[in-house]
Amino acid sequence: MVIAASAAALLLAGCSGSTETAATPTPAGSTTAASTSATTTTPRPPLNLSRFGALPPVPQPTTDTVSCAYPAESPAAKEVAPPPTENIDVFGTVDVTLSTTQGDIGMTLDRTEAPCAVNSVVSLAQQGYFDGAPCHRLTTSPGLEVLQCGDPSGSGRGGPGYSFANEYPTTAFADDPAQAQNPVVYPRGTLAMANAGPDTNGSQFFLVYADSVLPPQYTVFGTISDAGLQTLDAIAAGGVSGGAEDGAPANPVVITSAT
Repeated sequence: MVIAASAAALLLAGCSGSTETAATPTPAGSTTAASTSATTTTPRPPLNLSRFGALPPVPQPTTDTVSCAYPAESPAAKEVAPPPTENIDVFGTVDVTLSTTQGDIGMTLDRTEAPCAVNSVVSLAQQGYFDGAPCHRLTTSPGLEVLQCGDPSGSGRGGPGYSFANEYPTTAFADDPAQAQNPVVYPRGTLAMANAGPDTNGSQFFLVYADSVLPPQYTVFGTISDAGLQTLDAIAAGGVSGGAEDGAPANPVVITSAT
């Protein structure tokens, strides 16, 4: 999965399966994996977030359940069974705690925002897919401040062996897809899927620890607890390995369990 950034807009991307990579400040629209070589950078001033819109309202479901599709992709980074596909709930929340080597990160997954994403993440967590997986990428540039996790291989290219379609906020622009290209603010505390283009979600996700600007093409599926944000703040304070704004966290983060 790849996160790309430019002065005009910031783009978070990644993909399921064997092509997932992670966060990188490269030209907007890029899905090329970023270099993680040690580089010392001069801190930049904060981005003027007032220039960007907010995430749209969450569309309300019209049915109590939905069907989800998880077509097979390239070999999985860790073998798991695909999630169930029928009668997937669209109401309610699921609490998941990521226990990591840097502390716990509490998450509340929202089925109304993204029932298929929540269904997938819950299935993967129950199968132990995330156990032992590093959070392989941290970005600290103004306007793009996230921790990316979910690839057991730690390469940024691993996935669960299947993909699934974008959900909210992309679906909120169904009547005007062109608007879905305009960057919006993903606020601090947002939990979202990384991808490498439409409908390429897999297992990698990112945790937003400071307001970040991205096109609304990255499925939001929950929020991070206040205590979890404190853990993320401490991880971010440690910086990126080598002093860059993008790369492996200087203080390694490994998920020991997701329950």
